[in-house]
Amino acid sequence: MKTAVVILNWNTEDFLAKFLPGLLASTEGMDAEVIVADNASTDGSRTLLATRFPSVRTLLLDRNYGFTGGYNRALAQVEAEYYVLINSDIEVSPDWLGPLVEWMDSHPDCGACGPKLHSWYERDLFEYAGAAGGMIDRFGYPFCRGRILGKVQRDTGQYDKPVDVFWVTGACLMVRSSVWKALGGLDDRFFAHMEEIDLCWRMQLAGWRVSVVPSSLVWHIGGGTLPASSPRKLQLNYRNNLLMLENNLARTFAADIPERPLTDKQLQQCERLAQRRIRQRMVLDGAAAGVYLLTGYWSAFRAVLRAHREYRQLSVDASAALREQAPAAIRGRYKGWIVPYALLLRGNWVKIKKK
Repeated sequence: MKTAVVILNWNTEDFLAKFLPGLLASTEGMDAEVIVADNASTDGSRTLLATRFPSVRTLLLDRNYGFTGGYNRALAQVEAEYYVLINSDIEVSPDWLGPLVEWMDSHPDCGACGPKLHSWYERDLFEYAGAAGGMIDRFGYPFCRGRILGKVQRDTGQYDKPVDVFWVTGACLMVRSSVWKALGGLDDRFFAHMEEIDLCWRMQLAGWRVSVVPSSLVWHIGGGTLPASSPRKLQLNYRNNLLMLENNLARTFAADIPERPLTDKQLQQCERLAQRRIRQRMVLDGAAAGVYLLTGYWSAFRAVLRAHREYRQLSVDASAALREQAPAAIRGRYKGWIVPYALLLRGNWVKIKKK
């Protein structure tokens, strides 16, 4: 099989009923299979799949392993050249898959790629999860071309050229299966959120490109599992952002040094720089928690505290891979801090309406 298009489902029966028929139709005549991996849903999803979509291959997991654990277990059971991780709340265009396959076929140094994401609610607006490809700032704040923090742009063709980016969204992500296996898939500790950014970062450190292919277009509802206002979602984002920095920052500083081999002094300097940057990020998190407290958003304040506590519990020593780190061109980094810039955005930027 050339391409496996895999939905990881957890209690999204309505989305499956709505969007799975279009997804199946879009893959007809292609060397591709649509597979649904179910994270122990309790809402009738499994009954729907068995009765309405009996021909769809279904992988039944014994409990909810989250986005990371679910996909790691599901894709271990799938053999294909390319994996597509796709959310159940995605509506695809009829020809969305072909451009992604063609891009990977013609760019053997590309480890992952993805389409443009538009909002399902407002069809010409970019959507929060991935817009037109992701970037990251010096403190680890992710943003997108067409989406910065809580604001999005209308798509007027300004991002219609394929480019290399820092990350593409896990809402619709094509990955070369050999790269997925070599990197060990997603980091299980994350459970959900930021895991695809971490994966794309690790890909780049291993020498692979990450690209957005705008000729492929999908529409995303977003918030299907956890709404934007969920304290749990906030907690996962704050916690996993720190885990992601711990995984990759020191190795990135090491990759930026062209001389090889690195001296012990250089390795120690990379570790110190990474630790300092993580501490700076935690201070910024603390400032955000203070704003939540002053504005009466108590659940968000507690979410940040829990996130930092869990980060310390899940933290591991990531220095072992430093010595083997080769120079790598890490694309999609913004040297400044995106938050002040975002506050000054004007023009065709639209504030996202929370669903």
